[in-house]
Amino acid sequence: MITLKAATPTAWVSAVLADFDAFLIDHAAAEKKASGMAISMLSHYPDKPEIVRAMIDLSIEEMTHFREVVKIMTQRGLQLAPDTRDPYVNALRKLMRKDSSDYLLDRLLIGGIIETRGCERFGLVADALPDGELKTFYDIITRSEDKHGNLFVDLAALYFDEKNISQRLETLLEEEAAIVLKLPITAALH
Repeated sequence: MITLKAATPTAWVSAVLADFDAFLIDHAAAEKKASGMAISMLSHYPDKPEIVRAMIDLSIEEMTHFREVVKIMTQRGLQLAPDTRDPYVNALRKLMRKDSSDYLLDRLLIGGIIETRGCERFGLVADALPDGELKTFYDIITRSEDKHGNLFVDLAALYFDEKNISQRLETLLEEEAAIVLKLPITAALH
């Protein structure tokens, strides 16, 4: 179970609500990247069938979310934007250790942390939106993302001992808290 060590600042929700179109465009990009990350994981670890199965399902789910966000964007007259680098994700990736075993653990735990942060933020958006289709959509997305953080920790438990997982997760969560508190407040998921 992943418990974040820093809450998203309330000013972030205000920024999202003030420029919801920009948030939708960024949300679509994040779902597309999440699907791509899952494909990358199953491609890099074909010898780990549990990862392959889980990442196939995750990639399809994330791509389904992408499709649904694009539908909402189309209804609002919005188009996809070119992909940009995500400073939050890139800062977390810099924490990955290079040894192949350590790298797998870090990749799984960081994947879980990113999903957990996304869940927190989608929940904040859902809570802030008025009743209607968008609120319902973000409630559904929040419940979906809630499973993803645990998925990555459960996968890590198949390959690493609990002590190693908990120690490394604690370190990464401390680092993630510092990263998230330094992020600029924008109408973007991270």
